[in-house]
Amino acid sequence: MAETAIRVSEEGYLEDFTQWSPEVGAEIAAEEGITMTDEHWKVIDYIQDQYKNEVPLTIRKVGKSGVIDIKEFYALFPGGPLKKASRISGIPKPVSCI
Repeated sequence: MAETAIRVSEEGYLEDFTQWSPEVGAEIAAEEGITMTDEHWKVIDYIQDQYKNEVPLTIRKVGKSGVIDIKEFYALFPGGPLKKASRISGIPKPVSCI
């Protein structure tokens, strides 16, 4: 089976969400130095769900989601949780990220 080249932006975000799979997400996570756990995947599922429903994401919104609190979010995705979680989720960079 031939591998399809996955297109990413200059910042490493997928350009085509349909190219995302859990394997792609895990690979991006590994590049970020993150080993995915069930807790990570719950956050990824939440972020993807919000994206599909066109809900703008912010760290505060993730923290109030009931999926995870802000402190845990930073612990799971250190050094820029929303940026890293969004990259791993395969969604475009959230507008709230600079």
